[in-house]
Amino acid sequence: MTGFLFQATTLLMAMVIAVPLAARLGFGSVLGYLAAGIVIGPVLGLVGGHQTAELQHMAEFGVVMMLFLIGLDLEPRALWDMRHRLLGLGGLQIAITTLVVLLAALWLGQVWTVALAVGMIFALSSTAIVLQTLTEKGLMQTAGGRSAFSVLLAQDIAVIPMLALLPLLALPRSVEQVIRAGREHGTAATQEAGGAHEVAQNFIAGLPGWGATLVTIGAVAAIILAGIYLTRPVFRFIHAARLREMYTALALLIVVGISFLMMLVGLSPALGAFLAGVVLANSEFRHELESDLAPFKGLLLGLFFITVGAGIDFAVLTRAPLQIVAFALAVIFAKGIILYLLGRAFGLRRRDLWLFTLGLAQAGEFGFVLVAFSNQQNVLPGGMGEVLLLVIALTMLITPLLFLIYDWLSRRMQEAGETPEPDQIDASGPVIIAGIGRFGQVVNRLVRSTGFETVVLDHDLGVIQQMRRFGIKSFFGDPTRPDLLLAAGLREARVLVAALDNPDACVRLVSFARRERPDLHIVARARDRAHVFRLYQAGADDIVREVFDSALRAGRYVLENMGLSEYEAAGAEKLFYRHDRESVRELASLWDPDIPEHENAAYVARARELEHELQTMLLSQLEQQGTGTGGKPSGTDG
Repeated sequence: MTGFLFQATTLLMAMVIAVPLAARLGFGSVLGYLAAGIVIGPVLGLVGGHQTAELQHMAEFGVVMMLFLIGLDLEPRALWDMRHRLLGLGGLQIAITTLVVLLAALWLGQVWTVALAVGMIFALSSTAIVLQTLTEKGLMQTAGGRSAFSVLLAQDIAVIPMLALLPLLALPRSVEQVIRAGREHGTAATQEAGGAHEVAQNFIAGLPGWGATLVTIGAVAAIILAGIYLTRPVFRFIHAARLREMYTALALLIVVGISFLMMLVGLSPALGAFLAGVVLANSEFRHELESDLAPFKGLLLGLFFITVGAGIDFAVLTRAPLQIVAFALAVIFAKGIILYLLGRAFGLRRRDLWLFTLGLAQAGEFGFVLVAFSNQQNVLPGGMGEVLLLVIALTMLITPLLFLIYDWLSRRMQEAGETPEPDQIDASGPVIIAGIGRFGQVVNRLVRSTGFETVVLDHDLGVIQQMRRFGIKSFFGDPTRPDLLLAAGLREARVLVAALDNPDACVRLVSFARRERPDLHIVARARDRAHVFRLYQAGADDIVREVFDSALRAGRYVLENMGLSEYEAAGAEKLFYRHDRESVRELASLWDPDIPEHENAAYVARARELEHELQTMLLSQLEQQGTGTGGKPSGTDG
């Protein structure tokens, strides 16, 4: 117990010191975690050896939880829309990178089986580091971020056939070595997971090929059916207990249970968790699951990064430092060229292209799994596994620096006046909010807090990135562009909120939306009364002047401090509001955009009559309540 507490204290202290410091210096949290791991591992020797390996097994659940939460943000339709990049871009990246590394390994004198294994190992990138960094920087919804996610997902899927292929590449072994390895593997499996796990593995191994395939398909189908039909009854049962911690326990049970089931049938736990997240993306319990799992995901991912840093074997590095560093840089350089060419071929440009190229140029955490499995299956010659593990760790350590290079390039491109490409919109919802300034933010918070999904569009990249840092899913692009509106689901939406700062752009947006969807309910933000009339003519249903409600509340406070009671002031405010709405509708029919208001005789005359009616109604209401004001209200609202 003392050793466990010492280790926990060391890890937590390293986190709370290194990560905030790295974030304050602009390096990002991932580099802080990696640096903390190096300090408490190879430098100070506080953790290491089998302790690091055990921690890494537990920390891998951070990757599993991350993919589950990503799946919760993806509807099945959005995943289907990604199929071309998932199979095309992701598949080509894996195949070409494997081939290039294979040829390089053959050139260095390796046999083809070893060269192919090394190629598959370095074809993978770090899901944990890349997605964590993209989320922190608010780049997940950019074209480069979505393309990177598609490739990472394709790589996670490709791990399954890679694990199936590696035993076929095994180097020749003696009969005694085979028997000894089998006994060691069986003993380790029994000690690690218990008899039930061993029985299940032996049962699946004894099935014919088609039987194992059916078991695998059955496991995937069980996850899908459970997500569709069992989620609601189970959540209702948990809700009846009225214990908040039971929701957290259920969320952990879903992730851990799915991971165990996937491992039993030989599939990737991360892939199974992602599939479950996609199935539950349309569930009303989605936000509950997100809030329950987010803290565990963050801590376990941080622990994973620390174990990567702590696992760097400096003894191996000091034996051939230049060679190992050269290998790591060669991997990054080769993958970078491949990613750059593929990104251009699939239409990525400028900042998105550099984000895609620099973000995926490293090796990944699944490389550790493939190296360990390759050693177990005698695929790699002696000593090579240690070098490969070190090269993978070094490329992951360099990755935060690659993102800093991307930030520098992005700023240079922005200073050069480059117009960024709009995001690829792959989400839809019943409410579209065009404009996420101060006005749109309040609307979005209220609607989402009530449980309704929104699709947020804005033409200001800085605002979009700021919203993403707060976890608000939003897309960059001109909301008045018909193609972006249609991609955001204009034909299926129930409400459109036009909250743009530019009055002319707001009118264009409302006009197009009304032509495209006569039945759509449009709520529009207006700058002043003239803008109200233009929006009314364009087809808006509800029009809100941006300062009207706040000015009305301020007027009520004035009345309260002039001697009226709260009830009387609120009554005056309500009467003013109701009369003003009716007046605006009537004046809209007299307003002519080609004639200034003060020169439109009919408009001015009716406005004066309506103002007199308002004064009479307010004074009459106050007299009925037994209050005299002694003053005469005058003026019009902006």
